[in-house]
Amino acid sequence: MTQASRYWRKNVQYLAILLSIWFAVSYGCGILFAGLLNRVRIPGTGFKLGFWFAQQGSIYVFVVLIFVYVRLMNRLDAKYGVAED
Repeated sequence: MTQASRYWRKNVQYLAILLSIWFAVSYGCGILFAGLLNRVRIPGTGFKLGFWFAQQGSIYVFVVLIFVYVRLMNRLDAKYGVAED
């Protein structure tokens, strides 16, 4: 296996893991477990937790995952010698 194919395989692995996390949070917390999460209210706002995940929580998780992906890719780029200066 060439170095480029190992690099690409690791990149796809990172994408699959991060998108799976985002799917689990957005679909799981926002839809599947919304009824269970709606038993909890966010202090100071009165919003139900399931509603919050459906409306804003999955977006926040997505933004955090973007930063995680950037950090992972910077490490991967450095490991394979393709980092930008």
